[in-house]
Amino acid sequence: MRSLRAGTALAAGLVLCLTAPSVAAQSRPTTAQFVPGLRQPVELVVDRWGVPHIYAQNTDDLFLAQGFNAARDRLFQIDLWRRRGLGELSAVFGPAYVEQDKATRMFLYRGDMDREWASYGPVAKQAATRFTEGINAYVRRLARNPERTPPEFRRLGYEPALWRPEDVVRIRSHGISKNVYSEVLRSLVVCAGGVKASEALWRLEPERRTVVPEGLDPCAVPMDVLRTYELATRGVVFENGALRPAPADITGSEGSNSWAISPGRTATGRPILAGDPHRALTAPSLRYVAHLSAPGLDVIGAGEPALPGISMGHNGTVAFGLTIFGADQEDLYVYELDPGDPGRYRYRDGWERFRTTTERVPVAGGAPVDAELLFSRHGPVIKIDRQRNLAYAVRTTWLEPGTSPYFGSMTYMGARDFAEFSAAMSTWGGPPENQVYADTSGNIGWVPGALTPRRGGWDGLLPVPGDGRYEWDGFHDGARLPRSYNPRQGFVASANEFNLPADHPVQVGFEWDPPYRKQRIDEVLASSPRSSVEDSIRLQADQVSKPAQHIVRVLGGLASADPDTKRALNLLRSYDGVADADSPEAALFETWFSRHLAPAFRRATLPPEVADSIPFTDVRLLADALESPERWFGPGGKAVRDDLLDTTLGSAYREVAGRLGADSRLWRWGALQYTEFTSPVGADVGPFPRGGSAYTVDASSYSPATFQQSSGASFKMVLDVGRWDNSRAVNAPGQSGDPRSPHYRDLAERWRSGEYFPLLYSRDQVDRHAASRITLLPQQ
Repeated sequence: MRSLRAGTALAAGLVLCLTAPSVAAQSRPTTAQFVPGLRQPVELVVDRWGVPHIYAQNTDDLFLAQGFNAARDRLFQIDLWRRRGLGELSAVFGPAYVEQDKATRMFLYRGDMDREWASYGPVAKQAATRFTEGINAYVRRLARNPERTPPEFRRLGYEPALWRPEDVVRIRSHGISKNVYSEVLRSLVVCAGGVKASEALWRLEPERRTVVPEGLDPCAVPMDVLRTYELATRGVVFENGALRPAPADITGSEGSNSWAISPGRTATGRPILAGDPHRALTAPSLRYVAHLSAPGLDVIGAGEPALPGISMGHNGTVAFGLTIFGADQEDLYVYELDPGDPGRYRYRDGWERFRTTTERVPVAGGAPVDAELLFSRHGPVIKIDRQRNLAYAVRTTWLEPGTSPYFGSMTYMGARDFAEFSAAMSTWGGPPENQVYADTSGNIGWVPGALTPRRGGWDGLLPVPGDGRYEWDGFHDGARLPRSYNPRQGFVASANEFNLPADHPVQVGFEWDPPYRKQRIDEVLASSPRSSVEDSIRLQADQVSKPAQHIVRVLGGLASADPDTKRALNLLRSYDGVADADSPEAALFETWFSRHLAPAFRRATLPPEVADSIPFTDVRLLADALESPERWFGPGGKAVRDDLLDTTLGSAYREVAGRLGADSRLWRWGALQYTEFTSPVGADVGPFPRGGSAYTVDASSYSPATFQQSSGASFKMVLDVGRWDNSRAVNAPGQSGDPRSPHYRDLAERWRSGEYFPLLYSRDQVDRHAASRITLLPQQ
């Protein structure tokens, strides 16, 4: 066996021969690390912005090196993701997490693993196997060098775990899904005020009247029915010296923007593709940027740090960017229990027994707990109501084979044209996605993908009895979903809006985001005959609020005797709708809208028993009610509306004055709204003053209680298709998940100021901007 020194020298020579780095790159020191499982040397070049460029001689080694690097940069993040997702928090954090572990285990994939792996194509299982081998190689390396273990493990007193390949795909509870929350909220409203009252909850697209399914008593759906579901799908944070479950976000505020511009509408004659997914703002980011290069695959972009592959970026020929598509993939089932045997539920003409699985949950500092998990034929049983003699279960497509969130990117990231890309998306499972497309031949397109159930004779808007009358009739053929290829207008865009063509034969759902971001994107792109990369960067930072512009127009004829309402009217009548951080008008408008007008609208239009329990307002309905008050408030509706505006404007003005001072000229929206990238263990980055709103292209959903931004685009990219090194990206607060790393927070200020870094693709440019170089060697 060669000595370590001889092996290192040989490896360095091999890498120099294989990669021929530039003179500038040669001046940077190269370190070597032996990695069990590698077959040939791999070079890992980290550029000055923290992006790893991984060069391997085969894809097996490539995915192993990707896993090794993911652990090197994001170990605590992915270890916590795995523990939470598998229901193994109690094993290290103690008995306070047993309930969450039980809930999470109910939503693991429990189907046939052969079908599961086959759903993602022939290389998926091997990629996941090698990826987890790479993670484990790094974990074992830390066991031999404990001083290098990320500080979170020492602080919390446990060691990182080893992974199995199936861990990558069995965890499903981190994906974005629809629409079990709205089913429950709609039930509460229908129970309190009837079907008509539910029209004030959410605008349905295409237009549809809610119908109570035969056999359902909406009043038999309790408000806490989703408690187990919420526990299963939420993360954890560190607070008061211990980890705790993160609060559930049931507003559905996470979305995305993406667009592609054809060569005829760009300054260079090449397509441009832009994307910025809106997710929770965490430290580290939920996305991780990486470059994976081996014979047959050369892809760069962002992905989930705990998964192999890339979900948005480009492969040197095809570029792709994602947003959430409004497919309804969930249903809540209500079961009548057998009075003589509550372990059975009514199904068809008889009684069917729940399936029970018992799993042992290890508990740090205590005895293991046996968790009894209950399942119906439809899915996990999340509540038993003994008083009503009812049970409730969730059926969701994300427990079907092939729906592990984002892992389906393994099937499309190597596509070479639109036909291949569309074919891959036709088998996409979850989360439901729009993919915006561009390629080096000058083509652009849009294609959605989602595993969507066929519901015969019912629509999924309310819970249904689980007695066999409301079964899924298989799934829609993904190839029948609509798509667009080289449209006449010269661009495609997606922002979670209703985007199905009229009378399309496949109806996937009725609940979509308001169209305002999409309208603004279309408006800007249509007015730009020669767009540039810089123009798309500016558009991603656009803070024009279309609903604000719409709503302030209603104030034109309003008069008030209240001095504070008068002051508010004087300030808002000239408001241009730009939610800039320095805007006094935005400070007033957003406070008024989110903390005064929207709650008052809910109380005026929803049954009083539930109005204060509904966590959101559909801004489309509110704007319509302000413009057409008689239709919403009945005879004398204009007076009702004017009183609503008068009282809420005055109270909002007084609140902002109390927060920011009496002189409204000194108010700033960014003095109220702020961004903080929150870490589970308190290594937060920020706060920063923040502009934008939930309805601006530069999306900033915020908590009305605190004004802290809850979701937005921590990762943004703009790709110059074909001249790849001109592409730009940012990933805040930084690429690394280790607070000791210089790349933990180095991109936060860039993100805040709208400054992107080059998303380098060509080897010479990567070498020119290399910050470190590591040679990964086969174990001697």
